[in-house]
Amino acid sequence: MQKLEISATDLTPDVLLDATTRTFKFEGRSVSDNPEEFFKPIQAWFNEYVKKPNPVTVLVTRFEYVNTATQRELLNILKLLEPVAGAKVVWQFLEDDEDMEECGQELEQLTSVAFEFQVY
Repeated sequence: MQKLEISATDLTPDVLLDATTRTFKFEGRSVSDNPEEFFKPIQAWFNEYVKKPNPVTVLVTRFEYVNTATQRELLNILKLLEPVAGAKVVWQFLEDDEDMEECGQELEQLTSVAFEFQVY
């Protein structure tokens, strides 16, 4: 499976999805007015990945900020991962960033994917 790598911009996060190295990472800000377009290839990648997933899938997220529209897109991705055995999200946030911590907690409540919260 081809890896998907998208470089960060002022409005979108850095993305690295590589099944071979078992690297699944989102990092940065996601404040685009049209996150559906940005996340379309990411959702397509996960649609393929879930057909033959790795034994363990750990999605690491280190967001500075995400808007509400992005939260919906993240939930869609997490819903794709729900049937994957061993899927987990490592939700990283700054120690004093209650908004990002709460964002992760809200997503955790809306999906059956396991979450681990880490302060960085």
